[in-house]
Amino acid sequence: MKAAVYLDKDKMEVREVPTPKPDADSVLVKVHACAVCGSDIRIFHHGNSRVKPPQILGHEAAGEVVEVGANVRRVKKGDRVAIGADVPCGECSFCEAGIGNNCQINYAMGYQFAGSFAEYVLLNKTVMNFGPVHKIPDTMSWDEAALAEPLACVLNAVELTNIRLGDTVVIIGAGPIGCMIIPIAYMSGASKVIVIQRSRPRLEAARKFNANVYICSSEEDAVSRVMEETNGLGADVIFTANPNPQSHIDALKMAKNRARINLFGGLPAGSSVTIDTNIIHYKELIVGGAHGSLPRHHQEAVNLIAAGRPDIRPYISHHFPLDKINEAFATAEGHTGMRVVVEPGA
Repeated sequence: MKAAVYLDKDKMEVREVPTPKPDADSVLVKVHACAVCGSDIRIFHHGNSRVKPPQILGHEAAGEVVEVGANVRRVKKGDRVAIGADVPCGECSFCEAGIGNNCQINYAMGYQFAGSFAEYVLLNKTVMNFGPVHKIPDTMSWDEAALAEPLACVLNAVELTNIRLGDTVVIIGAGPIGCMIIPIAYMSGASKVIVIQRSRPRLEAARKFNANVYICSSEEDAVSRVMEETNGLGADVIFTANPNPQSHIDALKMAKNRARINLFGGLPAGSSVTIDTNIIHYKELIVGGAHGSLPRHHQEAVNLIAAGRPDIRPYISHHFPLDKINEAFATAEGHTGMRVVVEPGA
């Protein structure tokens, strides 16, 4: 089969590699769509301790089941499936507690397990027993199904942050993930959503997702503007959906007393943030994080996309064949659109 093989930092090549052979407990899927995530880009440039080259990246995927092991009952040949990233080991204390995204082994597609920037992907026994693999309806496109993975991450973050009826929600970062938070925030009860983004073109692209307020932080002071928009009280909920440490500092300043802050976007390795913890103390802020998602979030995301809540299609901006994987990565990194989808069969 043809696959994009990550060889070293800043080096990935499309090569012919052996097509995986499923055993009695695994499944082979023909990949129809795999979206480029920010974590794929970070691995490409900086590596990752869980990714040992040569490896196939890609974890936001969808495809058709073409071979099924004799012991597998979860899917059958011909099923259309969406595939997520985080795979619980199923045996540790975190997995037993139902929080497999905190599993200390931290298995993931495109990390320890070969991913979906390839014509075929193997779903091994652990993935089939415990991972985010869910059937999709015929009415759902491959592109839409692939985006169940990032939407699942949004659902996990929103669940942990506990948006309440009437809340004002701030989202710092207007990339695809940040913009996915907008409709989910409204569905969770928010009455006002404020989006902050440094890049004016990126901010303008985000307007189609219908937040109440859009703030370009390279042109005006975002903290002052949020305070102005909230009658001097601050926001009830804040998500930092970006890799900029400054957003963590700003989040504390624009937070209302007893606000919930979710440090959603991961920072580059080696980053450090100096914050005034007295702000947390005196405002009684609740500061947390969100990492990946659980298989149940992935199923919920598939269900929501199938129902058109949200309409996931506007979050897809570019398509590339597998042979142009490096161009796909450059487009995703260049922030010229929303989610970039690679189509290995194109």
